[in-house]
Amino acid sequence: MYCIVDIETTGNGIKGNRITEISIFKFDGYEVVDEFTSLVDPECEIPFFITGLTGIDNETVRGAPKLEEIANKILEITKDCIFVAHSVNFDYNVIKHQLQAIGLEFSRKKLCTVRLSRKLLPGYRSYSLGKLCTALSIPLENRHRARGDAHATVLLFQKLLRAHGAEKVFKNFLNARSQEATLPPSLPKETFLKLPSAAGVYYFRDGNGTIIYVGKAINIKKRVLGHFYDKSNKEVRLCQETAHIDFELSGSNLLALLMESTAIKKHFPKYNRAQKKAVPSYGIFAYENRRGVLHLAFNKLKSVPAPLATFYSITACRSFLQELCDRYALCPRFCQLQEGSGACSHYLLTSCKGICNGEEATEKYNDRVHDAISEIGANAEETILIKEKGRSLSEEAFVLLKNGAYCGYGFIDKEVPIRNESDIEGFLMAQKSTLETESIIRAYLNKGKGNCIALSETVVS
Repeated sequence: MYCIVDIETTGNGIKGNRITEISIFKFDGYEVVDEFTSLVDPECEIPFFITGLTGIDNETVRGAPKLEEIANKILEITKDCIFVAHSVNFDYNVIKHQLQAIGLEFSRKKLCTVRLSRKLLPGYRSYSLGKLCTALSIPLENRHRARGDAHATVLLFQKLLRAHGAEKVFKNFLNARSQEATLPPSLPKETFLKLPSAAGVYYFRDGNGTIIYVGKAINIKKRVLGHFYDKSNKEVRLCQETAHIDFELSGSNLLALLMESTAIKKHFPKYNRAQKKAVPSYGIFAYENRRGVLHLAFNKLKSVPAPLATFYSITACRSFLQELCDRYALCPRFCQLQEGSGACSHYLLTSCKGICNGEEATEKYNDRVHDAISEIGANAEETILIKEKGRSLSEEAFVLLKNGAYCGYGFIDKEVPIRNESDIEGFLMAQKSTLETESIIRAYLNKGKGNCIALSETVVS
């Protein structure tokens, strides 16, 4: 026995969603044997955009029963039935969550008419209920009202039950191990099965092929499945739009993190919130004023041809210069830490020897500035290669750092000797250094687990 269900809601995702109308047709495979349709008082305001779509407004549901008043009828009519709906996870999860909120458990086997249609009726451009009904000449009255959509789904379900190969497909979909009821409605099961249980980056794409989410994982298949089980509003919307998933192997978590960051910056997927904003870069530089005094300062990186050091916030620049001032007894006025003329009076830095008010010779002060600049250069790392696990047993991955900055990554056969930077040029996929990639690499190096090699040395892998 089947129960074909459709609901209309207030449209606030799964957890904040309230039912405004519900329609259930009890169907034995040949005819409807029972029906329950009712408006529902959601006990909250109905948004204007929902009213525009369904025609249901606050006045429509005034006096309608609350969910707890019809909950027993929902449980009774669906008992011992397979729950069927178009994009079943949406209707099922809203009903389940609302019943749980009033202390009632709800658990039914599920079938999705979107997934069944894609399997048994292949070749259609769209599997939305309206377009599928038009293509199959199924009458659909009162679109976006629960009874109209539920009745059309009954007629569609009849066709699916009698389609070629239906018995085998239905049996497979109802198999608890098949995961059919878990997968997004528009995602072919074959696509999910091809996902590897290995480290890498994965891409959720919509029906137009547009990347809508980028993620990384040590186990891609397991992580992707986690999205399908997550019932947060964002994850539900993401899964509803997902029609395809592809991936790139990375071999290790470090490479996966770097590849994910690059992909997010490149594609700006709608469901990735972090890392999408471009972060400005700043460079530390030195210059000499008309008195011959050396200044240290910072500016946007595009205005600094040969930066002594690079940072991703003004705060980081000021903190760095403040440390140099303190260590080398430099003047905060000549390190862009204090404005104005006359003697400095920085509230933290008190080690200035008087260059700002003529008490110290320019030459002596400049010597200390040169010492500070030398320290900056000394702290800049050599050309470093970080070796990581590759995508196969015969391969290694690497990350290249030059002067402490991220330059890119690549994959190379273990048998290829690496003696200097030119040995990896043909394998390097150059990448832009960003705040996120610098943070990823800094965290990795701080753990002290990496296999790091200075390419200035002669090395054989």
